[in-house]
Amino acid sequence: MKHLNYKKQYVIKTLDMAWPAILESFFAAFAGLVDSLMVSSLGAHAVAAVGLTTQPKFMGLALFFAANVSISALVARRKGQDKKDDANRIFVTFLSFVVIAAVILSVIFVAAADPIIRLCGSQAQTHDMAVEYFQIVMGGMIFNCIQMGVNSAQRGAGNTRITMRTNLVSNSVNIVFNYLLIQGHFGFPALGIRGAAIATVLGTVVSSIMSVLSVWKQDSFVSIPYILQNKIRPAWESFVSIVKVGYSVFAEQLLMRLGFMMTAIMAAGQGTAAMAAHQVGMNIMGLSFSFGDGLQATAVALIGYSLGAKKPEMAKEYGRTCRMLGSCISVVLAVVYFFGAHWLYNLFFAEEDIVAIGVSIMHVIIFVVLLQIAQVIYMGCLRGAGDTLYTAIASTISVTLIRTFGSWFCCYVLGWGIIGIWMGVVADQLSRFIFASVRFRQGKWTKIRI
Repeated sequence: MKHLNYKKQYVIKTLDMAWPAILESFFAAFAGLVDSLMVSSLGAHAVAAVGLTTQPKFMGLALFFAANVSISALVARRKGQDKKDDANRIFVTFLSFVVIAAVILSVIFVAAADPIIRLCGSQAQTHDMAVEYFQIVMGGMIFNCIQMGVNSAQRGAGNTRITMRTNLVSNSVNIVFNYLLIQGHFGFPALGIRGAAIATVLGTVVSSIMSVLSVWKQDSFVSIPYILQNKIRPAWESFVSIVKVGYSVFAEQLLMRLGFMMTAIMAAGQGTAAMAAHQVGMNIMGLSFSFGDGLQATAVALIGYSLGAKKPEMAKEYGRTCRMLGSCISVVLAVVYFFGAHWLYNLFFAEEDIVAIGVSIMHVIIFVVLLQIAQVIYMGCLRGAGDTLYTAIASTISVTLIRTFGSWFCCYVLGWGIIGIWMGVVADQLSRFIFASVRFRQGKWTKIRI
């Protein structure tokens, strides 16, 4: 009975931290889905054009995704150790790096937008739209990077509700301005796909301001007034700690995005209709990913804190609890996707050929979601402990090699077309699930020092 009560405490604590993180991630994914829905009013070619920009955009953000994992894990560990000075020194070092790197990379990606989009497999009817969208979004990249970075630090400190609020407001702004600017409502100009891109940037501007204001409080664990008052400066040692945790995640992100891009190029080669259906499928998969992502963020914070407090068994229990909650969610989503596939695609497209492709994709996504949420949570547990080299190797093998080869084989050799590409996604998720679950159960990750 005592053991059951003990576990119940973990469930309550996990749920208390997880629901804001899940809601935040879900609404971000939902906003992406609504974005595609509103863009679909311009035609299937517009949806395909936005889809072409997804992977190069994430490749540009790979460095910042890696840094975000570092700051979240390090802040969580320092909180468990009760080392506020060290946490804030790491934070100010991290923020300085993010601002400089974002400016440099933004200029590069805007200048090279045309050849980048062409490399992604653009066609005549999608190329110009994709380039325009990509340039605007990457031009406002610094705001996205700041809000992601600050929110990651807050998650590490256990403040998931703050990050939830910033993202809810940000995505609401995005949706509202999508409505106003794509078709031109209430006197606003009809800017088409350019309006969708501007709406995305405006959302990140608002969220970056809110994120910075959240750390402009004396009582916050990571606090700008505390940094100023105690004259805390960026330090080389802090930068080394960030790099130590993040370098393998960066390599993982870069190689993963390469694998994703190869898959996207294959999808683009199947024609505009297939690419449009594929893009909506990716948005829907992002919706299911959001639940795993929210639980992953929770796992990183709870595990980092537990290990910092030298309680490895507590860390394992939090990991198992997150995994259990994820399993319940994935089953519900699989049922919804099975019965709601046709209805979902009818929201986006009137063309029955595109809807038919989409329904077939949804039947594959059912299997994806059952594996995806589980592996994302396990990977989060390992990253929260600092076991980032293993996760990098596992993800690289799964995404860059297994996913790419599986998609190519099923698409071209077996002749399954766009569905073959999604079978490659299933193979990727299965591989990552096996790698992550085996490593988690071994328990070696609890002994890593960061």
